[in-house]
Amino acid sequence: MKSYQNLVLLQNLYRQKALGFEYSDPFSINETKSNDKPNNLEQLVQNISSCHLCDLSKSRCQSMSGYGDPNAELMIIDFTVSSTEDTQNSYYSGRSGESLKKMIENVLNLSINDVYFTHAVKCKTLHSNSPSPSEFNSCKPYLFAQIEFVKPKVIVTLGDDAYYKVSDESENFQDVRGHVINFKNYKLIPIYHPGFLLRNPELKKITFNDLKTIKSCL
Repeated sequence: MKSYQNLVLLQNLYRQKALGFEYSDPFSINETKSNDKPNNLEQLVQNISSCHLCDLSKSRCQSMSGYGDPNAELMIIDFTVSSTEDTQNSYYSGRSGESLKKMIENVLNLSINDVYFTHAVKCKTLHSNSPSPSEFNSCKPYLFAQIEFVKPKVIVTLGDDAYYKVSDESENFQDVRGHVINFKNYKLIPIYHPGFLLRNPELKKITFNDLKTIKSCL
């Protein structure tokens, strides 16, 4: 955490103590100074790599900022970094990563270098727990800045958690999966997570059709 953030925190605590408060409402110290905002994707990647805005930075091997073509027409967003991805510093590691790679190469007929792949939460979670709302909120500005810098034609979210966090919607995932959704200036298409498909192989045919929908939008 940057020194100015520590200073803001301490000043607020001392002020509350002097006023006799034993507790205080939450307040944000993670706001970025206007002159610290990245001007391009490269600066944003540097900011993500050195981020310490939440406790996930204490247990990660590294933050996972994103991989692929910075001008990609297709952006894929997973929810959070897996332990395998964190340990190997690889975006297509493990059975789930290999499955995703095959979807991209064999069905979409693209290279993994032709797409931009990132996570809504940039660090692996503690003890495989789901990220807390505050942990996601620390990463949220990074994610939406990535979208604005890449400017993809199509955004694909992997699984229900990624869809809910990116879209900020709460409708049943089954009702939107595979549909083309107007999201800001982009086409958003939620699909099943590759890890979920490995546990439920009977759904692979449905996902194959969803991938054809994605391909038709590119």
